[in-house]
Amino acid sequence: NRNPSLSQTIDSLDETLSQAMTSIRASVHDLRDDAVNLDEAVRSLLREFTFCPVKFTYDMTGEIPKEIKYCFISIVKECLSNIIKHSNATNVWITIREHPALYQLCIEDNGGKNNEKADYSGGIGIQNMQERVKMLHGNFQISNKSGYRIFITVPKK
Repeated sequence: NRNPSLSQTIDSLDETLSQAMTSIRASVHDLRDDAVNLDEAVRSLLREFTFCPVKFTYDMTGEIPKEIKYCFISIVKECLSNIIKHSNATNVWITIREHPALYQLCIEDNGGKNNEKADYSGGIGIQNMQERVKMLHGNFQISNKSGYRIFITVPKK
């Protein structure tokens, strides 16, 4: 479009699309990288998340299988996106913990039940998360009492 009044809008759109492509390239690169650090990857996502404060607890000690890392990173990304799109939360808590027999991921927010846009039953994002966890023979639970909570456990092999 050659309309001068749209120039600033088009430039802004171009910049936004460039940033999105850079983010996508980084994500694809990370998915191919066997040495991805789960703690650093989640902290990187949290640095970009400005919707509300997040308290992050990371308690993993051993070598984490890459399938678990990618599953947890993808789920954290989806949850943060859903919080921005659908939540009226003012706080988020993310816990990633290793137990003797399993790995655990818990993502909670304090968004109220009055949020009519929230899909607690299983939109495509929730379904994708459930499938990722199922492929790892894990357990996926959702609760919407006093906010929204996703609780995931994946057994160690």
